[in-house]
Amino acid sequence: LDLSAKRVAESWAFEQVEERFSRVPEPVQKRIVFWSFPRSEREICMYSSLGYPPPEGEHDARVPFTRGLHLLQSGAVDRVLQVGFHLSGNIREPGGPGEPERLYHVSISFDRCKITSVSCGCDNRDLFYCAHVVALSLYRIRHARQVELRLPISETLSQMNRDQLQKFVQYLISAHHTEVLPTAQRLADEILLLGSEINLVHGAPDPTAGAGIEDANCWHLDEEQIQEQVKQLLSNGGYYGASQQLRSMFSKVREMLRMRDSNGARMLILMTEQFLQDPRLALWRQQGAGMTDKCRQLWDELGALWVCVVLSPHCKPEERAGWLQLLSRWDKLDVCPLEEGNYSFDGPSLQPTVAPIPELLQKGSTCITNTEGWVGHPLDPIGCLCRALLEACRLEEEALTLYPDSGPEKRKVAYQHVPVPGSPGESYLVLALEVALLGLGQQRALPEGLYAQDKVVRNEEQLLALLEEVELDERLVQVLRKQAGLLLEGGPFSGFGEVLFRESVPMHTCARYLFTALLPHDPDLAYRLALRAMRLPVLETAFPAGEPHPSPLDSIMSNRFPRWFILGHLETRQCELASTMLTAAKGDPKWLHAVLGSIQQNIHSPALLFKLAQDACKTATPVSAPPDTTLLGIALELGLQVMRMTLNIMTWRRREMVRWLVSCATEIGPQALMNIMQNWYSLFTPVEAATIVAVTGTTHATLLRLQLDTPRREELWACARTLALQCAMKDPQNCALPALTLCEKNHSAFEAAYQIVLDAAAGGLGHAHLFTVARYMEHRGLPLRAYKLATLALAQLSIAFNQDSHPAVNDVLWACSLSHSLGRHELSAIVPLIIRSIHCAPMLSDILRRWTLSAPGLGPLGARRATKPLGADRAPLCQLLDAAVTAYITTSHSRLTHISPRHYGDFIEFLGKARETFLLAPDGHLQFAQFLENLKQTYKGKKKLMLLVRERFG
Repeated sequence: LDLSAKRVAESWAFEQVEERFSRVPEPVQKRIVFWSFPRSEREICMYSSLGYPPPEGEHDARVPFTRGLHLLQSGAVDRVLQVGFHLSGNIREPGGPGEPERLYHVSISFDRCKITSVSCGCDNRDLFYCAHVVALSLYRIRHARQVELRLPISETLSQMNRDQLQKFVQYLISAHHTEVLPTAQRLADEILLLGSEINLVHGAPDPTAGAGIEDANCWHLDEEQIQEQVKQLLSNGGYYGASQQLRSMFSKVREMLRMRDSNGARMLILMTEQFLQDPRLALWRQQGAGMTDKCRQLWDELGALWVCVVLSPHCKPEERAGWLQLLSRWDKLDVCPLEEGNYSFDGPSLQPTVAPIPELLQKGSTCITNTEGWVGHPLDPIGCLCRALLEACRLEEEALTLYPDSGPEKRKVAYQHVPVPGSPGESYLVLALEVALLGLGQQRALPEGLYAQDKVVRNEEQLLALLEEVELDERLVQVLRKQAGLLLEGGPFSGFGEVLFRESVPMHTCARYLFTALLPHDPDLAYRLALRAMRLPVLETAFPAGEPHPSPLDSIMSNRFPRWFILGHLETRQCELASTMLTAAKGDPKWLHAVLGSIQQNIHSPALLFKLAQDACKTATPVSAPPDTTLLGIALELGLQVMRMTLNIMTWRRREMVRWLVSCATEIGPQALMNIMQNWYSLFTPVEAATIVAVTGTTHATLLRLQLDTPRREELWACARTLALQCAMKDPQNCALPALTLCEKNHSAFEAAYQIVLDAAAGGLGHAHLFTVARYMEHRGLPLRAYKLATLALAQLSIAFNQDSHPAVNDVLWACSLSHSLGRHELSAIVPLIIRSIHCAPMLSDILRRWTLSAPGLGPLGARRATKPLGADRAPLCQLLDAAVTAYITTSHSRLTHISPRHYGDFIEFLGKARETFLLAPDGHLQFAQFLENLKQTYKGKKKLMLLVRERFG
């Protein structure tokens, strides 16, 4: 009996009040009324939130469904009464701090398991049901047997006699006389008038009796509020939040369509009308400007939803005809935007050329057959069709699940094979897979414009995300194998064909999916397909295999390929496909070398090649297993290719690359390490070879890793020393010191490195480098060699009179200190060099004072140290004293030529230092007096300055 009543309640309602329940017993009447209320919380949730609620404990308190659920659980619902197809109740909501409890009266009308109208005292103005409507609805669903149930009021009235009816009416008027008395009097007057319209109608309306069988039956939707909210969101279109809310509304339409709810199309119509009334459309059209990217994306989603609506197999023919009329009318509006993207190739450069078949096959390109791609099309036909087919294959319990079982993580969708009527052996799941692969594998030209190209990428990713949700059974694997074979043999229609148009969309992402899916079942087919897809035609025709493009660590220069805005992303996809194949081919030398050849032929970016080399090395050297020598060799080969490609183009990543290459060669063995040392000319700069390769290859950690015996260790050291000496000869400025350091423990090699430095000094090795090497020699306990190099550096040095802050000042002072410590002979030899190279008076006087503070050290023959300091007025320091005095005189005249009053104080201090130097000579006092007198006579016009001189020096 309940099942029959349930079916009646879901399918139809009686049309006339008097005939409605007269034919069935009262128990059946009550059951029909009972089963007419919605029984699933999913629909209540759909109409009270923009998306599904998260699991328990993580609900968003702002979502009406969550708030209503909380009100129900807290016991806020009471006085629930169902009269026919009308439900009412009170909701007591706690007030805020210091506020009283609020009471809301809620009324809900329903029909055939759908809520058709709602009313709440909170006067909520939102797209969806308020929390109070949710609370009452959930109470009716969860506690249905506790709801006081009455038949429609018309059925109750039909059971009363005249006296009961009069009493009922009078009591009703008395209880609500202020609200209903005028209406009651008007109705009484019309009933008493025999010819009135009310007396011509059989029966009377009953708001609790439900709708007639011909009446529309749909869930309540506040159309006015939807229009208002979309209008407001579009006016705030520049803000991220507005776009997100509009996308949430699109998702709500999709959800309604999935539930086969007719409100999905209603809501989409309302949104489309507001989109067409967006004032920005007319403005953009007048200005001839394009839409913003955000707006284009919203229009794309709108168009895709209309495709789903019109192609829905569940809609009625008259509904589809009405929608097509609407679309046609909207399309005629001037402000209606065109589909984004120009998919034709009109320019001469885009039209492929017709050719024979101290030639086309040889060139690897062909005329494209499909200029308009199905994937990335504004209406997304492949995506819409694939989703529709997959939707038909979802398990029923999956489609009706409200809360995910796995917490906040997304549940994996389960699909099943659903037979296609009239097509034995076919299933919607098979068709979905075939359709997706047909679109993804189509050879098509990359559209113009950044937005259109980005859409191609996004559509591909969305389609592949759908396919990855499908668990492949044996039937689907056979479909994959068949489709893969067709793609390989598809000729110009397939992106996997033997020849491609230069500007075809690459197949890397699709091939990666197919490779992963086919590998366990048909490895040969998987590798053939993926290797064929490694091509990037736009680069193959521009750069021969193995040659880097102009900016090797970046993508192609934009001025050379202005249309390929997403080229960098496409190259990254190519690299990901190659990395997937390298990882899968581990342990299989045949496929490893095949993949290596494809990488070397098709990948032109050194940065991506280096990433592949790193990935291969990491895969080849697991922590808990022996290394794969073949894969390690491939990693090293890719690294060597990167070194050759970037040798003449210095980048900040070169040092990282060189260090990694040495590490990779170390993993392979000593012979690989020695090979890169012996062939360093084609791989590294001298600085890289001497400071990174030779040093890193001979560190203690490296030697321990290699576990070499003594002869082999010495062989590696000899190779490193030879490398360092070669680098020092090629670039002595930067490599001499590293070579000396590396050759310290081998006398002959050290002598050779030292001789290279001496030869380079004659050939133009700068004083700074010579001083650096000289200090190194002193630090190593070779002071005479340090002295020799210091004198060579001084011979190249020249410090002018005004360069008292010259970078080499400290080096000169160190060299003077070294010569003083060696003895009188070395000091005497360096004095002429100091005089010739340094013309700065403060520096000369500083050196002079340092040498007079203590006696010089031991000479080269080991003579006894002098007991007394050297005198400034005696050889060899007298020459330096004369030079210092001369420098002070020259500098003074030079400074006085262009001196300004604000520098007078500095000049007086300078003269004070000059006097200290003059006084080191026996007749220094007389010389300084003569010098001052000369200044006073020569510059007597500078009266203020000369006055200061007299005040200080007399």
